[in-house]
Amino acid sequence: MNKYYDRYINYKTQIDERLFNFIEEEHPKSLYEPLKYILSGGGKRIRPMILIFCCEAIGGTIEDSIDAAVAIEILHNFTLVHDDIMDNADTRRGRATIHNKWDLNIAILAGDELIGLAYKSLLMTNSPNIGEIARVFTNGIIEVCEGQSYDKEFESRESVSVSEYLMMIRKKTSKLLETCAAVGAYIGNGSPEQVENLMNYAKNLGLAFQIQDDLLDITADENAFGKKIGGDIVEGKKTYLLLKANEVVTGESEKKLISEIIENTKDRDISAQAIQKIKEIYSDYNVIDSAANEVKNYTLKADSYLDELDNSDAKEMLKWFSKMLLSRNF
Repeated sequence: MNKYYDRYINYKTQIDERLFNFIEEEHPKSLYEPLKYILSGGGKRIRPMILIFCCEAIGGTIEDSIDAAVAIEILHNFTLVHDDIMDNADTRRGRATIHNKWDLNIAILAGDELIGLAYKSLLMTNSPNIGEIARVFTNGIIEVCEGQSYDKEFESRESVSVSEYLMMIRKKTSKLLETCAAVGAYIGNGSPEQVENLMNYAKNLGLAFQIQDDLLDITADENAFGKKIGGDIVEGKKTYLLLKANEVVTGESEKKLISEIIENTKDRDISAQAIQKIKEIYSDYNVIDSAANEVKNYTLKADSYLDELDNSDAKEMLKWFSKMLLSRNF
């Protein structure tokens, strides 16, 4: 391994410990047991890492930013709990979802409580910029909810463009990463230009990350991925690949199948044979290559905003982190 990986593991361990010990309350058990279950669920801690690394890039430290980093991970878990409710998902990270393990009412309440806990941790941050930090954090929540609303709306729409899809993931996925970057930069007392550059880095990284996630849904090894290949298609998700295929496919039978998948907003009983055929269409029309190129281009664009940083070690740390995220197979 290398020094960047070692730093990542060190910081991840600190975040995990903070999350595990964050909730001291025991009662009511019907609320706090699910919350402790949520926060002990593991994960790569992508968002708190971006926050801490962006703080360090400006000259701050993990000690300065760890409370905000914990806050952003708690906020991320709020989005997951409510996403799972809306998607009626049975599992998350290999464990039962909250509404599945307990019930729907508990899951809704636990998700709501996570927003309060996120602000509790955020406001423990000792920074002269705490007002601006809270503003950015709040705006991030608003845009993520807007993005999720678009995502659900698109599932029931018979026509969605690639540009609309990119707008949606810009809000749903990228905005939270932008929020991490901005909060970290403000904690490090960054200049407006430094804050903007780091937000642009995170925005483009988020776009690359989501398109890669779409790619993995159709190309990953099922055992490594942890869920059925083609799950997004079955759930009615309008992914980058599906919408791109709708733009470029010319064959009559292929075009018909893609259109049927996009327009089928009610009956999601899609056969394994249909999913395999869609994979073949993606390959035949270079849709997979197109998506991979988009991931590469957004990653290069993200890294270009780091060239303005004076801290070369922090710059290389962020570039290493981007590469690690985008080389994953799950």
